[in-house]
Amino acid sequence: MPNIPVITIDGPSGSGKGTIAQLVAKKLGWHYLDSGAIYRVLAQAAIKHDIDLADEQKLATVAQHLDLVFSLDKDVLSVLLEGEDVSVLIRSEQAGNAASKVASLPLVRTALLQRQHDFRQAPGLVTDGRDMGTVVFADAEHKIYLTASADVRAERRYKQLKEKGIESNLSALVADISERDVRDSQREVAPLRPATDALELDSSALSIDDVYTQIMAKCGEL
Repeated sequence: MPNIPVITIDGPSGSGKGTIAQLVAKKLGWHYLDSGAIYRVLAQAAIKHDIDLADEQKLATVAQHLDLVFSLDKDVLSVLLEGEDVSVLIRSEQAGNAASKVASLPLVRTALLQRQHDFRQAPGLVTDGRDMGTVVFADAEHKIYLTASADVRAERRYKQLKEKGIESNLSALVADISERDVRDSQREVAPLRPATDALELDSSALSIDDVYTQIMAKCGEL
């Protein structure tokens, strides 16, 4: 691995890791990687090309040649798949569930590993995901594991969807998030768990500013 600093922020769906990671990246002027978006885009590519989400070999092949571009401009992350902006499409609950399924496949994770390593460029990288600190960037100097209760995460997601004019059911979101937690934490390859040297933060009762301040202090930037 190149001698380029990395801050990893891992955690379950809805923990706020993406929002925080983008704030930290902007503050430091570093590159940003939303690793979960890679799996969401892969799932979307599979759906687009009518590939079964359980077909590990075909999905791995698609992953190796995934036409994916990230663009973070004025606090807005744009994601392009084969030249098409799929930023909104991949944030649906359906896309999240599909991503969780393809992310459990060993060949897919191996195929996407180098793609993630390529984001490590000077002056530094801030990345969020589920195995950034345990697998992908295990040598990162600063590791954060951000979590929150399933109820709190579901409520956050419910508010986000409502703001976008998307109808949803809070009880269904709680069940969906809980199911995804189990799937992600029990998968055989790179399960969701905090790195042994990570700072663990429960954001259930914390504001974004509170979490941001603690992370920046941990990284020695305040």
